[in-house]
Amino acid sequence: MASPDVIEPAAQSSTSQNLARRRFSHDNHGISPDEIDGLMSSSDGRPFLVVHHLPDVKDEGIPFLMPGIPITCRVDNTEKYTTRSKVHVGTLYTVQLTHGHFHWVVKRKYKHFQELHRDLYKHKMILHLMPLGRFAKDRQQLRAMSEEMPSLHGTERTRRTSSKMKYLEEYLNGLLENAFCRNDHSMLEFLSVGALSFVTDLGPKGLEGPIFKRSGGHRIQGLNCIGHHQLCFRWSRRWLVVKDSFLLYMDRDNGSINFVLLFDPEFKVKVGRSYTDTRYGVCIENFTRSLIIKCSSYRQTHWWSHEINRLAETSDFLKVQRFEGFAPPRENTLTKWYVNGSGYFADLADALEQAKEEIFITDWWLSPEVFLKRPATDNYWRLDEILKRKAEQGVKVCVMLYKEMEMALGINSEHSKRTLMNMHPNIKVMRHPDHVSSVVFMWAHHEKTVAIDQTVAFVGGIDLAFGRWDDSQYRLTDLGLTETANSDNGVSGGPKPPESDKQAEQDPDDLTGNTKLWLGKDYNNFIRKDWVQLDRPFEDNIDRTQVPRIPWRDLSAAVHGRAARDVARHFIQRWNFTKIFKNKYKDDFYPYLLPKSHCTADSLSFTVPGSSKAKVQVLRSADHWSTGTKDNSILNAYIHTIENSEHYIYIENQFFISCADDGKTIYNGIGDAIVNRILRAHREQKKYRVFVVVPLLPGFEGDINTGGGNAIQAILHFTYRTMCRGEHSILSRLREVEELWTEYITLCGLRTHSQLSQSLVTELIYIHSKTIIADDRCYIIGSANINDRSMLGCRDSEMAVFVEDEDRVLSVMGGQEYQAGPLTLALRKECFRVLVGASSDPTVNIDDPISDEFFFLGWNAPAKLNATIYDKVFKCLPHNTVHNMRQLKEYASKERLCDTDPEQAREELKAVRGLLVHFPLKFLCEENLLPPLNTKEGMAPVGLWT
Repeated sequence: MASPDVIEPAAQSSTSQNLARRRFSHDNHGISPDEIDGLMSSSDGRPFLVVHHLPDVKDEGIPFLMPGIPITCRVDNTEKYTTRSKVHVGTLYTVQLTHGHFHWVVKRKYKHFQELHRDLYKHKMILHLMPLGRFAKDRQQLRAMSEEMPSLHGTERTRRTSSKMKYLEEYLNGLLENAFCRNDHSMLEFLSVGALSFVTDLGPKGLEGPIFKRSGGHRIQGLNCIGHHQLCFRWSRRWLVVKDSFLLYMDRDNGSINFVLLFDPEFKVKVGRSYTDTRYGVCIENFTRSLIIKCSSYRQTHWWSHEINRLAETSDFLKVQRFEGFAPPRENTLTKWYVNGSGYFADLADALEQAKEEIFITDWWLSPEVFLKRPATDNYWRLDEILKRKAEQGVKVCVMLYKEMEMALGINSEHSKRTLMNMHPNIKVMRHPDHVSSVVFMWAHHEKTVAIDQTVAFVGGIDLAFGRWDDSQYRLTDLGLTETANSDNGVSGGPKPPESDKQAEQDPDDLTGNTKLWLGKDYNNFIRKDWVQLDRPFEDNIDRTQVPRIPWRDLSAAVHGRAARDVARHFIQRWNFTKIFKNKYKDDFYPYLLPKSHCTADSLSFTVPGSSKAKVQVLRSADHWSTGTKDNSILNAYIHTIENSEHYIYIENQFFISCADDGKTIYNGIGDAIVNRILRAHREQKKYRVFVVVPLLPGFEGDINTGGGNAIQAILHFTYRTMCRGEHSILSRLREVEELWTEYITLCGLRTHSQLSQSLVTELIYIHSKTIIADDRCYIIGSANINDRSMLGCRDSEMAVFVEDEDRVLSVMGGQEYQAGPLTLALRKECFRVLVGASSDPTVNIDDPISDEFFFLGWNAPAKLNATIYDKVFKCLPHNTVHNMRQLKEYASKERLCDTDPEQAREELKAVRGLLVHFPLKFLCEENLLPPLNTKEGMAPVGLWT
């Protein structure tokens, strides 16, 4: 019994029923009259919107060939072949075709010309028998059509091959000048022309034609029939389209795409019964499928395989690229970095407004109600409103969200999906993985990307979610008043909200006069209380009059052109993979997506202001469960950057869990690379610095005064194991340098303070960044934490960009003139300026990052002093003097200067400079911080934390 093809909808009627039943499916919006006019008047190729309206193109009768653009042919070559009888020798003609700037080749036998003529003549007769007014124009055009069957017999054509070719060429060109003949479906099939032939952004015309394809062949467990006998397969007639980086097959009758196969390093084309188990078969393979198609003859199988390989051979994606990645470095790429969410959100909002065709979004967590520009005085810049506005304009919005384990996480992706999809039918949201069916319980989709028209893309660590918006002031309070957060500790400047007396909850439907920056659950202190009830987004999660918020530090990047195409291709690969894998996404409501060709990537419809050119490589962590392929190029790039750095590395990351231990607990070698690079510098007696900045506490709810809870302690255990505890830690392995390790590496966190309701308050600044900078010449910004989850590739899915400056500017390094990269230098200075307080103290010189003056006096001295002051004023935790739980209890019960003598406390705080504090390496050093085995955290696999 034949198994159903899991890729294709069973029947059009059942698809319609499914769509009608789908709770999110509103009325489908077809192609608009303006869009039809645009298609009919296009002279330089079809616009990309054709891809999303293939059924509409068919229903509206829009011709596949561009109106008013001539199509010409040249028959310029012949090949001899033996017929099935093996007695007669036939001739195969090579027909070169040109339509606008598109060029392609078809091979046809003489009988194909005859069959074309018969079909056209038959259609002519049918029209003459249908005396309807709407066919009058067609009948008039057909009067000029010759009724003579093309013949190569008699006259001198039987002797001269060149005249035969000339005759067929003239005959075909004559037909192509007739408007009816050139748009007849028989002619289109003869020319191998379809709805996607002349879409400019899909690249060259490529190869097309009718084939039979066999069901099955998927390399994903559970998607194929159990049997392997021919009875288990089903053959279907389809139209195959091969472009320069992918191929697809579609149902020519209804215009729907049934499957897309992207070219990748596993791409192969094999011919013969031994590979296909069928006569005249061709096997096309990539990471996710072995697709079997059947041709009409032995010669056609070889022609198809040759042409597919010819089209694919120029694709960058057939080769494993640098760092064993999927995309090569792209030179002269416009790019821009962002420190903090304020600038990123603002540029993203403007870029979304420019979208004309597609918006692709991936997030670990997405809050539809998040505002991208602040303070918000209306809903115009709210994310869901922006996406709705673009969807109403015809833009296709595709969102992929991590489907969390609801018992473990409260990010409520179901609310995000429901909210967005109820906005407009052009907004489609997928959630993945289904934990039981995919047997994925521990790993997450963690990447945070936005791609717009496959032309501009944003990659980094910032989810479009609550709590992420921040600026360099890192405010602790937001009561809607004119507030100066930290004006006395060196972090000041920037716009401040105007004065207002409004203290009550803001009505989300009426934001007139609002001055708050964080509305509702956007104001948060997740260590005090994690997010809950996200379906009620404008209700405060904590009492903002009593509890300070936790500031959020993060980085992101924008890229254009070919690099943006690479980001979009990764999204398309994930989207199509998920569509195949999950039954609920297999109907036409969720379309297959197509990658644009890189040959048109340099044509930018808009650019992000302030972008500069550099070499950019898109990196990722991907696995068979997440994307259908394997990739750990982010880890490889990190290790390469550390090993090849000459002067310094600066690491700013949410996690710092590394140092391999022979496969027992930790596998990523980033910490090992740091140790080896420091030891090399020590042996060579060369100056080398490592700056590491991580959160003072993990981002879990818990009361640190009582130990913080099992989750916080588990992450602290592995962080300390990386830094300083145990034989595998960095400091333990730097025994060779003894006490001189402080000349090479510094480990810090960030803290700030303010005043709330007349009381002094302090909080750590939560570092969510995933960044490394090296030598003022290159940097990596992405979503990957320094831990096994993010780096190994086989766990969480991640994305990053590796940016290398191609230009040079004069700078200083180690007291010597130095040629730095302008983008990297500016990024490093922006980071250092805020962290060491140079923005408010002009005497702090951050030009030379490795000089003794800066490293010891500009960086380490304020980090030490700040930690001392915060301890004196607030009794902050974690702290170096607290080695066990008894001391923790005693420390937490001590009186605080901020309570006993606020004025003296304010005086002490005036000496704080910048945000740096040394990471407390001895905190709870006498305790075993691993969760007890009888707790749910203790029963979880170690890999959950690492």
